Amino acid sequence: MVAGWFAGDEEDFRLLGTRCSACTSVFFPREDAHCRNPRCTGGDLEEVPLSRRGRVWSFTDSRYRPPSPYVTNPELPWEPYTLIAVELPSERLVVLGQAAPGVTVADLAVGMEVEVVPGVLHEDAETTWTTWQWRPTGVTA
Repeated sequence: MVAGWFAGDEEDFRLLGTRCSACTSVFFPREDAHCRNPRCTGGDLEEVPLSRRGRVWSFTDSRYRPPSPYVTNPELPWEPYTLIAVELPSERLVVLGQAAPGVTVADLAVGMEVEVVPGVLHEDAETTWTTWQWRPTGVTA
């Protein structure tokens, strides 16, 4: 888990971004040092929860094991996963993330409404690394 990028559990899970007080630009991943908007002279950055729901902007699947530095166990068979780029209109952002388990490209369409949910990126005997995932609305885990 990357501290400060998301918070909450299933029902109140949210991605966390930051908003510039001067130009109102929203950033994810969060920005804590300075406003990234090149037209802005800068303002204070405050943490803001992002919208829980957005619309599929694009999607694809990963059918091959990516090279290092991606963490993967070469001894285990590769399991493809789906990536979804989601537009959050209120924030004027597109956020990339994995689809929730069981969601494939066949389940998706551009413009479809999805929601952010907590997920597991990787786990071993000692640690579970959590992340965010996208799931079509109305689908339960």
